[in-house]
Amino acid sequence: MPLVIGIPAETVAGERRLAVVPEVVKKYLGLGAEVIMEAGAGKQAHYADEAFAGVRLVETGAEVFAESDVVLCVQPPPSKYLSKMKPGSVLLGMLQPWYDAKRVEQLAKKNVTAFALELLPRISRAQSMDVLSSQSAVAGYECALIAADHSPKFFPMLTYAAGTIRPAKVLVIGAGVAGLQAIATARRIGAMVEAYDVRPEVREQIESLGAKFVDTGVSAVGAGGYARELTSEERAKQAERLGKAVSQCDALITTAAIPGKKAPKIITKDMLARMKPGSVVVDMAAETGGNVEGTVAGEKTWIGETLVIGPTHIASRMPVHASEMYAKNLFNFISPFIKEGALVLDWDDEVMSGTCLTHEGEPKHAGVKEILGL
Repeated sequence: MPLVIGIPAETVAGERRLAVVPEVVKKYLGLGAEVIMEAGAGKQAHYADEAFAGVRLVETGAEVFAESDVVLCVQPPPSKYLSKMKPGSVLLGMLQPWYDAKRVEQLAKKNVTAFALELLPRISRAQSMDVLSSQSAVAGYECALIAADHSPKFFPMLTYAAGTIRPAKVLVIGAGVAGLQAIATARRIGAMVEAYDVRPEVREQIESLGAKFVDTGVSAVGAGGYARELTSEERAKQAERLGKAVSQCDALITTAAIPGKKAPKIITKDMLARMKPGSVVVDMAAETGGNVEGTVAGEKTWIGETLVIGPTHIASRMPVHASEMYAKNLFNFISPFIKEGALVLDWDDEVMSGTCLTHEGEPKHAGVKEILGL
């Protein structure tokens, strides 16, 4: 029997992405696998069932989970579907490994081999599989557009018959993939852009995009290229120097995140109070607590004269390209282990072993076990 790869419809409200696109389905079929998909799964991403040639459609998500040897997902599936999975089957996707001990325990008890792509080792060979980077690029782009859409000012300089309108000033906090994309997009629109990150080595990247680096004198380089948490002294120093840059901008975009932890609070209400009337803040980290004091996930909130936006499911705002990027990441991860229509897992492979969440009835990732107390 060939390997059965299943794609269910996403069940989380607001999630519009899909774990495969027609181009990638052809590649799975070319490796000798059978692909099944829940009917209508691609509708939210603007893919009709007819676009997936060679795919066997089933009526329900429960059927996908019950019949598949490998299930591809975007968001963590609900418990009722995980309970349908065959022992020894594989679940692959963004599984939010640090936030739900019960889900990890359920996967282990069902003897499901789960790969959480948030755990992907930060090595060069894994870049083509890096869903966090690909989806952050989408999110950074979208946040710049959200800021421009809600700003009461033109982003670019505008010359008209009566004179010249100065370009808006945008400040981006965090220069990871999302922050760099936000910088690049705001610059393309024509804004003057400044950016800040606690990792001083990204200064060159910021400046290469035409933005000015805001130097607060605080350095917080962490493991795997991420920032670490700041000490109380560092936070005070950062707040003092960053506050001035915040008060001078017309639009603020915050993108700071720490894997496995709540988003760090960087922008205080005191800083917001010093912003220009009509200023806009887009807090990309709203879903994990927000970088801005007063952010409400999924809401637009006026704090004084400043509009604070806490968008959720940001990558889903652009589901066609976001799905395409995500589907290719998943394919690049799993395809090397599909041989002659069968899945052959290689635990000597550091990418596979480093991304594994559960296997053979137990949680495997040391970092997740420590955070969740498993």
